Order: sequence, then structure tokens, then C-alpha cells
Amino acid sequence: MVKRDSSRVSVRQQCELLSLHRSGLYYAPTEPPKNDLILMRFIDETYLRRPFFGSRRMTWALRRAGHLVNRKHVQRLMRLMGLEALAPAPGTSRPRKEDAKYPYLLRRLEVTRPNQVWASDITYIPLAQGFVYLVAIIDWYSRMVLAWRLSNTLDTSFCNDALDEALEKYPSPEIFNSDQGCQFTAKDFVDRLLAAGVAISRDGKGRCLDNVFVERLWRSLKYEEVYLKGYDSVPDARQGIGTYLRYFCYERPHQALGNLTPADIFEGERLEEQAA
Repeated sequence: MVKRDSSRVSVRQQCELLSLHRSGLYYAPTEPPKNDLILMRFIDETYLRRPFFGSRRMTWALRRAGHLVNRKHVQRLMRLMGLEALAPAPGTSRPRKEDAKYPYLLRRLEVTRPNQVWASDITYIPLAQGFVYLVAIIDWYSRMVLAWRLSNTLDTSFCNDALDEALEKYPSPEIFNSDQGCQFTAKDFVDRLLAAGVAISRDGKGRCLDNVFVERLWRSLKYEEVYLKGYDSVPDARQGIGTYLRYFCYERPHQALGNLTPADIFEGERLEEQAA
């Protein structure tokens, strides 16, 4: 976007027009230290088993495993990974003032058909020399993964791209549920849902079961694919995750679905609705 060799408009003026900070042009991202990657992998595995662990308990778990760390270091890594204990904490449960407030709409709601409720979340994916973030949108009733994207930053664009794909490929849901992360509360993301006539639902703070089906997807993906493969690069991760999610949706039997696949439920009921 910024042309450094422009003779008509200076870099400073271009940054002002684009509302960009000049320091961002000269920042070269660096990989985290190898020891941090080891700690982040441990934190990720522990968080999957104990999502109620905050930085204090996570520090205890790391020290018990032989890692010499202090709590501030663990807090920094958990912020970098986008992890937060699924329990109320002082000052962390206040949403941003500029964000519109939406209630949790799934409490006592009977979900009986595909495209009634969609849900989304973001998780951390470790690489050999770094990490990326994964966002997925699933159909709550069938557990079908409707769209997903990888990103090396926690910006909003990859979430917007996933939502655009899902809305383009499938009928709009009645309700879209997510946590209160800034990617999902951003105006661009919310406007897309409102334009499609979708009711917005947000998880309550400290309620670990509000987005339970996405959390189960992350657990299956990581233990059945990510940790077994150990991706070397982003292309490796994209290929491996894509292959696994196709298996998850079209081949892997789900006991909660009567040993059918998500695609059996999602596509089967959609075809029945169309025939009727």
C-alpha cells in the first residue's frame, strides 16, 4: 500500500493518509526464542486439559514439569497465544466500551437442525519455528466445519474471510455464537452478520461450556493431528489441517451423532429440507 520510492507523496504523508504508524513499515517480525516455543507448546497442551488454568496455575504446572519460569513470562506467552482462563478474573471481564453488547442466546435453546446455530473460535497452532492462529466456523447441530483460515497474527481479516466463505457457501444461520474476543466484536465482523440477518450471541465470561463444540473440535484436531505431525511451516500446517478437517467432517464417526459423520447429518438433513 505504501510506495517508498514515490516522488510525489512522502512516506510520512502516505502513512497519515492511511492512518498507519511509520514504525510498522520498518518492523521485521522475528521468531520467538526456541525455549518460548517449548513453553508455549506445554501451555497449549495443558490448557486443552485444564482450560480453567490462569497464569498462576500455569506457572505452577510449568515449574512442576521442570521449567524455570516466572509468572510474568507465562502471562506474556498466554497473551501472545490468545489464552485466558475460563473463569472470572479482576478487570478482564469488561468488554470494550465501543463494542455493542449481545447476550448469550443458546441457554436452554433446543437446537434441532443444521444452519440454526453457527459457532466460531480461534486457537493456537504450534510450528517447528513459530506458530499460527486458526479460526473455524462450525454448524452447532451437526459439528460440520463450514470454513476455516490460518493467520500469523491475531487481526480481524482472517476471521472476516472465514465468515465470508461460510455465508457464501451456506444459508445464513439464525444465530451466530462466539466468545467476546476483539476479532468477533470488531465492527466489520458484526456488520457482516447483521447484514445477513443473523442474531448475534456471545459467550458469558467464565462459562467454559458456552462454546463447547468448538472446544471439542480443537481437542480432537490437536491430539489426532497437530501434535502427532509437528508442522515445519505454514504450508505444512495448512495442508495437514485441511486434510484432517475433511476427515473430521466426512469420515470420522462421532459417537454423539450416532456414529454418523457431521457431513451425514448436515448434508442429509439439508437434502431432506430441500425435498420437502
